[in-house]
Amino acid sequence: MPGTGPRPDADVKQPGTMQLLRDIWYVFLREMLLPLRDPFSLVFSLLQPLIFLALFGPLLGSAVGAPAFGGQSTLQWFLPGVVVMIALFGTSMTGSNLQYELMTGSYERILATPLSRSSLMIGRALKEWAPLVVQGLLIALVCVPFGFVFYPLHVLFGLVILGIFGIGLGALSYSLALVSQSKEWIFWAVQQTLLFPLMILSGIMLPIEAGPDWMQAASLFNPLTYLVNAERELFAGAVGVDTLLGLAAAGVTAAVGLAVGIRTVHRNTH
Repeated sequence: MPGTGPRPDADVKQPGTMQLLRDIWYVFLREMLLPLRDPFSLVFSLLQPLIFLALFGPLLGSAVGAPAFGGQSTLQWFLPGVVVMIALFGTSMTGSNLQYELMTGSYERILATPLSRSSLMIGRALKEWAPLVVQGLLIALVCVPFGFVFYPLHVLFGLVILGIFGIGLGALSYSLALVSQSKEWIFWAVQQTLLFPLMILSGIMLPIEAGPDWMQAASLFNPLTYLVNAERELFAGAVGVDTLLGLAAAGVTAAVGLAVGIRTVHRNTH
C-alpha cells in the first residue's frame, strides 16, 4: 500500500540544487514547528543556565580568583561558557527526538515522501541553529543589568559560530540515533560518556589553566576548547586568533557531522 514505508526509488535520481534547497527548507520548517507549538520548552530550557550563572558564578569567582579570568569580570568570563554549554547539551540530545519518531513510525512516513534523503539530515541539523541563537541572545540580555557588557555584533557573530558547531553536533546526534535505533540505551550511553569529558576539558566551568599539565595537553585535542575560547574573546568585544580557531573548529565539526549524517541516512534508507 502507498505511504506505508520508504519508496525504494525516492532518492535514485539526485535532485538539482534548487530542489535540494527547497527540500531542506521544508524539513527545516517542519522541525521548527515543534518548538514553536510548545514555546514553554524553550523557556524552560533557559532555567538551568540561569541557575548556573546565579549560583555557580559567584562561587567560581571566590574559589579561583580574578587573575584566572584574564582581567575580566566573573560574569563576562563565565557567560560565554554557559552559552556553549546550552549548545552542547541541546544539540547532543536532539537524536532522542528522532528515536521517538522511529518508535512511533512518523519517520517512516517521512521516508515515503519524495524529499531527498540528504535534505532530511541537513534540514534537521539546521533546525538546531535557530533556538541556539535565540537562547544565547536572551541570556546575554538578561545578564546586562548584572554587569555584563553587551557587544551586539560580537555576540551575534559568536552565536553564528556556535550555530555552525550546533549543526554538526546535531547531525552527529541524529546519526547516533539512527545507528542505535533498536537499542536506545546505546544512544544515551555514548552521549553521556562523551559529553562530560568534552565539557570539562574545554574549560567551560573552570579555567583549564588551573588544571594539571596532562589536562591542558588533552584540551588541545578538544574542538570545544577552541569554540569556548572564541566565544570568550567575542563576548569580551574582541576579534583575534581565538575567534579564527573557533570558527575553524566549528566549520570542521559541521562538515564532519553533515558528511557522517548524510551517509548514515542513506545507509539506513536503502
